[in-house]
Amino acid sequence: MNQQNETIPTSFRVVGIIAILWNLFGMLSFFGQVFMSEEALLALPEDQRVLYEAVPAWVMVVFAIAVFGGTLGSIGLLMKKNWSVTLLLASLIAVVIQMSYNVFVSDSLEVFGPAFLVMPIMITAIAGLLYWYSRRCQAKGWLT
Repeated sequence: MNQQNETIPTSFRVVGIIAILWNLFGMLSFFGQVFMSEEALLALPEDQRVLYEAVPAWVMVVFAIAVFGGTLGSIGLLMKKNWSVTLLLASLIAVVIQMSYNVFVSDSLEVFGPAFLVMPIMITAIAGLLYWYSRRCQAKGWLT
């Protein structure tokens, strides 16, 4: 159902801007992890250092898909582009894979304790909400 005559609410732009900022913070986290200096790595407590060093390359690729897909998808959403839905879906899938690794495969819970779960849950929920919102915008005909 394409309703091009329906006025797009101001909240659309607000959500788009917040989504871009959120994903830019994700990119900062990604680059911080990828380009962590040897000195910074050695300054970590040993259990955290071991955890960082044990992250497989494929998890970093998935992390990149999550943050770059989310950022580009959020930019596309703000630009009212249909392709943003696909990128936000790819980001969501990558987030689920990455967070599943972090929670169920790595020793993150043992190293950081139960409070660690807050971020994976929040990140997954936000990625899911962004995808849901993009689908809703598409259904309303706000994306072309």
